[in-house]
Amino acid sequence: MTTVQHVRPPTPAIRPKVVARTGLYALLAANLAVVTAFFIQAGFNSNALIVLGRLTGLYAALLMAFQLLLVARLPWLDHRIGMDRLTSWHRWVGFGLLWSLLGHGVFITFGYAQSSSLDPVSQLVDLAETVEGVLRAVVALGLIIVIGAVSARWARRRLAYETWHFIHLYTYVAVVLAFTHQVAAGTTFATNSTATAYWYALWGVALGSVFVGRLVLPLWRNWRHQLRVSAVVPESDNVVSVYITGRDLDRLPARAGQFFLWRFMTKGRWWQANPFSLSAAPDGRSLRLTAKAAGDGTKALRHLKVGTRVFAEGPYGAFTTMHRTRPDALLIAGGVGVTPIRALLEDLHGHAAVIYRVATDQDAVLYDELRELAHAKGAHLFLVSGPATPDKLSATELTRLVPDIADRDVYVCGPPGMTGAVLRTLRDLDVPKQQIHFERFSLAG
Repeated sequence: MTTVQHVRPPTPAIRPKVVARTGLYALLAANLAVVTAFFIQAGFNSNALIVLGRLTGLYAALLMAFQLLLVARLPWLDHRIGMDRLTSWHRWVGFGLLWSLLGHGVFITFGYAQSSSLDPVSQLVDLAETVEGVLRAVVALGLIIVIGAVSARWARRRLAYETWHFIHLYTYVAVVLAFTHQVAAGTTFATNSTATAYWYALWGVALGSVFVGRLVLPLWRNWRHQLRVSAVVPESDNVVSVYITGRDLDRLPARAGQFFLWRFMTKGRWWQANPFSLSAAPDGRSLRLTAKAAGDGTKALRHLKVGTRVFAEGPYGAFTTMHRTRPDALLIAGGVGVTPIRALLEDLHGHAAVIYRVATDQDAVLYDELRELAHAKGAHLFLVSGPATPDKLSATELTRLVPDIADRDVYVCGPPGMTGAVLRTLRDLDVPKQQIHFERFSLAG
């Protein structure tokens, strides 16, 4: 009889996610304090509205720089927090930025209107015509309002990702216009060389992070690894696996559970980026993705030719063993969400239980692989099939299948409805929050 030894993986004293999140909060708080100090040092205007307007303008500019950092896709942050959470924070900071900019414009306009005989509208027109940089600020505000409107949930759901993304690119135009306005009209930095140097450094870091994370790093990695399709294998009538090879893949810092934004360089498809998880742990020789046909882009994967060039951005995501806190794990997959789960099972040490939820047994993609892998690793595999009701992943069912669920790390990946229901059930079962790992594998927005 073979005994499976449960080896507890080394756990850092402070969780990586906590370190990264605390670092971001501290960075924002420190810069808020510095900006406020420079503002106070510059002195106050006698008009309270103008004072409020200038302060909200400074805070809005700081939030804009922080927003850029959140979407720069810097590996250190992304691998600890995850693109989905960073994108969510970016969205909420964006709404804070919108209201700060509106407050800045309203306070400044009404403040100057109090000192003149002009009404607020005429005062705004006068400022735009006579003060350098104000017209640029008005245009920047208009762009931010449009971008904020299309990012609202009701609008975002009605727009194709490519359309939303194209409109969102105008954020960079707004950034440039707002920064030049700040330099031209900002009294806080006009007379203090130290404050001016700080402001340029702050924006240099923010814009530099975006340039490196979104452009330089992907170009460098794709030039270095020269990715190409090596095989296309149908897994079922509507699911296909794509195998990708390249140079020096052992130096690509990819981990089981992560995903890439894949562009297959074929006519008519090269401009589309699709997020697909790795469906096998990286072995230094090849990468594999497995996708279900859900649209024209995913249906076309079945017809890719061997040798097709691939442009991949990533790896992205915090859905990895880096964040483990317990020696044993429970992996819960739904539908094609099994792809990162299958990769994670390959990478896990210690005892694992796997629950695979599907509508019918025929929908269990990669099940044979999962069964063989579970047998080799001494893991327990449960295939749960049937209609959505009654709930096959209720608290009662989960504790029946895995009685020690509260003592395990739990990884969840599946359709949004299933994922949300499972997360609620885990909370009801008092599974500690730090032991629950999930990630929404989708493009920004």
